[in-house]
Amino acid sequence: MKKFFSKDFWRLPEFMSNDRLRWIAFFLVVISLISVYLSLSKNILFGIVILAVVILMLAIIYIEFQQMTQDTSDYISDLSYRIKRGEQEALIRMPLGVLLLDQTGDIEWVNPYMQRYFGKDDVIGKKIATVDPELGDLIAENWEVKKPIEVTWKDQHFQMYIQADIDAVYMMDITHYFDIEERFRNTRLIIGQIFLDNYDEVSKTMADETISNINNYITTTLSEWAHKMGVFLKQVDEDHFFIIGYRQSLVRMENRKFRVLDKIRKDTSKQNNPLTLSIGIAYGGDDLNEMSKQAQSNMDLALGRGGDQAVIRKVNGRQPRFYGGKTNPMEKRTRVRARMISQALQELIRQSDQIFVMGHMRPDMDSIGAAMGIRRIAQMNGRKCWIVMDQEHLHSDIQRLMEEVQNEPALRTCFITPEEAHEKVTRKSLLIMVDHSKPSMTTDPQLYELMQNRVMVIDHHRRGEEFPENPILVYIEPYASSTCELITELFEYQAPTKEPITRLEATVMLTGITIDTKSFTLRTGTRTFDAASYLRSVGADATLMQHFMKEDVQSYMQRNHLIDLVEFVGPDRSRALCAGENDRIFDAVAAAQAADSLLTVSGVQASYVISRRDEDTIGISARSNGKVNVQIVMEKLGGGGHLSNAATQITGKTVAEVRKQLLELINDEQENNNDEPGTDATDA
Repeated sequence: MKKFFSKDFWRLPEFMSNDRLRWIAFFLVVISLISVYLSLSKNILFGIVILAVVILMLAIIYIEFQQMTQDTSDYISDLSYRIKRGEQEALIRMPLGVLLLDQTGDIEWVNPYMQRYFGKDDVIGKKIATVDPELGDLIAENWEVKKPIEVTWKDQHFQMYIQADIDAVYMMDITHYFDIEERFRNTRLIIGQIFLDNYDEVSKTMADETISNINNYITTTLSEWAHKMGVFLKQVDEDHFFIIGYRQSLVRMENRKFRVLDKIRKDTSKQNNPLTLSIGIAYGGDDLNEMSKQAQSNMDLALGRGGDQAVIRKVNGRQPRFYGGKTNPMEKRTRVRARMISQALQELIRQSDQIFVMGHMRPDMDSIGAAMGIRRIAQMNGRKCWIVMDQEHLHSDIQRLMEEVQNEPALRTCFITPEEAHEKVTRKSLLIMVDHSKPSMTTDPQLYELMQNRVMVIDHHRRGEEFPENPILVYIEPYASSTCELITELFEYQAPTKEPITRLEATVMLTGITIDTKSFTLRTGTRTFDAASYLRSVGADATLMQHFMKEDVQSYMQRNHLIDLVEFVGPDRSRALCAGENDRIFDAVAAAQAADSLLTVSGVQASYVISRRDEDTIGISARSNGKVNVQIVMEKLGGGGHLSNAATQITGKTVAEVRKQLLELINDEQENNNDEPGTDATDA
């Protein structure tokens, strides 16, 4: 009786807590009561039978619902137990390394999968940095990283994920997938071209037997090299080869730094028939047409930089990689090419309503002289030419030149500011960039943007990766001493005119040649002296030249101060390095002159002068005697130039930081140069 009155006895069955089952039970009870009522109203005996059946049925349903509820509860309890047990088993046995640390870096727990990387050593309670310093460094370096990262540990590749909030480290071994990815990467196609830079020039004076021998040597050497590198080589023409291979072959070539360039140059030089190669290779594309175009573009870049080098660039990649280029380019431009360029320039000028000519920022004599030469050619063809120049930042020699220009009314009005150029430019105007080919170095990049579809480039520096996208005409000759030399040659093929070159123009152009050649001691050929002779014949004044080249006292003092700071660096101490004070601004010309002066010191093969140019910019002037390629060093720092004459400008760093970066490149450069190629062609 006590149980009858207890709360538990009158508590609703557990299955009644389910809304759906409660409504079903309510519906069944209602239907049953209605059925019993109708049966009793018809026949009492029949109603009693129906009542008994209903009670029996409700009892069975109640028992079944109770059993179903109990079965469900038992199943859930068993499932919960199995899930917990599965979680524990998965944590222990899953193929994922788990490492739990405490706040001090001690290991609290590792799962068996992680333990196997530590061997039989007991690691619990020990610091991770003590157990495995390599893993400790990886965890410390990436502790704040919020996403999975790929790391290499114990010669295997892992995806590591750190949950810093619970001090947990997860290590998934992805070596298998990394190997698949590496295999895929290594078997991607590469396409390239090989071109003999000066084959026509060298072979035209050879006997047929010598030509046959040199052809056999080139073909044999390249075939052996291709076999060793694992690429397919096909000769397209006497001086042109096509190569196709896999990415792993390109890695092999780059690891050997394309020694075949040095081998062929040295072997043919011994036979008094020096030949050099240019190589352009493209990779990383799925479209063979795009890869072929990129390979051709890389070849053009190698030739534009003077040849004797390899240019490697990914399809749609921005930064190419350069190998070789250790020698001064051999002169191979011809009078025919000069005549063709002169005629093409004449046609472009006549098709334009006016000409704008720009040199580089902080112009020198070669830049201004070239601009004045272009202006004279435009005058000869009846077109107005404007020389765009920022007259606020001029060196002393250019300031003296501008004083002379003021005495020439016709010439004085042709010098305009970038703002004035913006107002004058039309859709039919032509922009000629002289003494540079990088849009970022031009006097006014905005004017270049306005006229980028009507641009011509005339330059004597090696072409870099930054270049106008759609130039109408390009005349880049790294073999020339100066841009003034190139433009002087163009005068010969212009139509006779009543407006010949003036005394001042000839003097400025000859001054540009003289300064760029260091008084005809560097990068001079017969064409250089021909150009100088022509300029002298039309009135170039030696006395006025000396006036332009005079050095002011401040520049002289700065140059000597920089030289006083010289130190000799590199494994053989053949590199002279000067670094000016970080809080002192030096003139760019003074720095360049200091670099030139240091080359006269015995044992110095290259010189570098680091100085602050303004509050935000650090400049480096680099010079060499031809045995060291300073252009490659400067290109790695964002600059460029020639093999023996290059420079760069760096923003956002101190002189000390730039000096440290330059020293690393010098040491790396000398290590690469000391890696001499073997005598065997297959080792190339």
